[in-house]
Amino acid sequence: MKQDVEVQKLAQALFVINKHAKTAPEPKQLYQLKKQAIEKLLQEKKAIKKGLHFSDHPKLSNQHSTVLVEVGEFCFHIPPAKEDLKQLEHLGALNQSYRNPPVKMSLSQAKRLICKYINWKQEKTSSKPVRKQHSSYYVPSSLGKMDWPPARSKRR
Repeated sequence: MKQDVEVQKLAQALFVINKHAKTAPEPKQLYQLKKQAIEKLLQEKKAIKKGLHFSDHPKLSNQHSTVLVEVGEFCFHIPPAKEDLKQLEHLGALNQSYRNPPVKMSLSQAKRLICKYINWKQEKTSSKPVRKQHSSYYVPSSLGKMDWPPARSKRR
């Protein structure tokens, strides 16, 4: 029973991470967490590969497939391995009527849970603030300036 609760919590955390990754400006780390967690769940037989679906987002106008993975009550898509394309049944188009159950969990809580599960350590990189380089034609905006338009000089 305790194992089922753990799998369900991990599935909820994966759902939150996946949802945020879809809209994040830098989703690479979130997708990496999702991938590693699903791989570990599959190795431990806590997740099941159900089959292949056509992707909703074809790459360069070429139709491709993704693997449908079931974790608890949740379903996720991951890129297929060569063996998956040979072994798994193709389920056709994505079922648009199916939705994962709603989840109330913060992204930070979800990341903590998944990182602990996969024993993930973030690499420390010397992250210097990236300076935005402006073109030589840069003209600062006058929006929000209180003294616009500029007052006339008092010399006459």
